[in-house]
Amino acid sequence: MVQQEDIKKAVEVLQAGGTIIYPADTIWSLGCDATNSKAVEKIYRIKFRSRKNHLILLVSDENMIRNYVKLVPDIATELMISFQGPLTIVYDDAMNLPKNVLGEKGAISMRIPKSDFCIDLLKAFGKPITSTSAKLSGERNPSTFHKISPEILDASDYICQSDRDFVNSPKPSTIIKVDKNGVMQVIRG
Repeated sequence: MVQQEDIKKAVEVLQAGGTIIYPADTIWSLGCDATNSKAVEKIYRIKFRSRKNHLILLVSDENMIRNYVKLVPDIATELMISFQGPLTIVYDDAMNLPKNVLGEKGAISMRIPKSDFCIDLLKAFGKPITSTSAKLSGERNPSTFHKISPEILDASDYICQSDRDFVNSPKPSTIIKVDKNGVMQVIRG
C-alpha cells in the first residue's frame, strides 16, 4: 500500500473515532483522536491502562501545540529546536482537550515526532493523536511491528501498512516538564 493511501485510511478511522496502530518515531504506537474523549477511553480499555497514567500526544508542529496549550514558554521552543532525540514536553494549562487525556492539574504531554510518516499523518488529520505503546500494560515495548501482541492488533480499528519492517528505537522519548515560568524538570531521561 502506498504511504499516502495508508495515511488517508488512517485519517478516516481517526475521524470516525477509531483507533490505529502506527509507526511512531520511537516505537509502534496505539493512537486515536486526542480531542475525542470516547476514542481516548477506547485506548485505555484496549491497553488495560490506568487512567492515572495520562497519554502523550503527537502534534505536527509548534502551531498545533499553541491550539491546545495556553502558554508555550520560550525555553520549550528552544528545546524543540535543539534537542537531538525524541522529546516530549509536559505543559501546564492545556485547553481544548478532554479531561481523560490530561495529567495532574490540567497538564499535557506533547511531542513533535521526528518521522516523516507521523508528520504527514498529523498534518492530514489536523489534530493531535495519542501516542502510547502498542502493547498491553506490563508488556515490553514493541520495537518492531511483528512484536505487537495479537490482542492489541485485534482490538484496533486500523493497522498502518507503512514502515512495518522498520526497527524503531526501543527507548521511549525523554520527557521534560516546562512550567509557565520556564522552569524545567526532567521526568524521564
